[in-house]
Amino acid sequence: MVRPFRFGVVAPLMTDVPAWRDRARRIADSGYSTFLVADFPLTQPAPAPMLATVAALTDMRVGTWVYASPFRPAWLTAWEAHSLTVLTDGRFEMGIGTGRPGIEDELRDRGIPGVPAPHARLAGVRQTVEALREFDGPDRHTPVAMAVQGPKARALAAEVADIVTFALGDQPRDEVALLASEFRGDEGPELALAVPVIGDYVAPHMAPPTTDPAALRAVDALTVLPEDPAAAIEEIQRRREEIGFSYFVFGADYAEKFAPVVAKLAG
Repeated sequence: MVRPFRFGVVAPLMTDVPAWRDRARRIADSGYSTFLVADFPLTQPAPAPMLATVAALTDMRVGTWVYASPFRPAWLTAWEAHSLTVLTDGRFEMGIGTGRPGIEDELRDRGIPGVPAPHARLAGVRQTVEALREFDGPDRHTPVAMAVQGPKARALAAEVADIVTFALGDQPRDEVALLASEFRGDEGPELALAVPVIGDYVAPHMAPPTTDPAALRAVDALTVLPEDPAAAIEEIQRRREEIGFSYFVFGADYAEKFAPVVAKLAG
């Protein structure tokens, strides 16, 4: 099965609130399917009110990219996710993962005791999804996007996720293709690819500011796309054909420039 393309945008609040709301409207007008926010406590407003605001302003889907599971109890994340599904009439997607590099220091800085080990964080993801399914009941199904890396996380994603994305850095194309091959098939989850680097631009809240675009291009990493929309279209089509990625996520600063990409490929 060849899945249709769709495109999401990670749009942190980097301006005043009215300008951010205006950006959300422009992103919706450009044809993107999903408006996404990251989980960076105290540096951004909480995900739920941000996403509820965008859902009220536009007809886009909204989602977390992604909840860091150690920040809150599983039932609390699940309750918030289910609430967003209810309030958006089913337009919410719960992205979740075990946390980014340096999450241990973030947890200590925020006074969260007992920093969980990696296996415990993965168990927290499972517990969150199980609690979400209980909240949803038989009449709702909140799509779950899992950000994964190691074999245990990939195994859990194969079991519970509707969408799978990989926590990538400078892994070359062949290595990513091997990871993705585990999920390809008619019954497999949708494969999503976050692309934080376009040309020489690095999107905030998607990759560290120290990211080296030239180094990524040198190893043929999939976390970078060419700046020219026509070249990007060709490369995106290649990534679906050869690897199976159909859902692409960009940073908000390139959303309008890549509107021709979305117009050409979406749906």
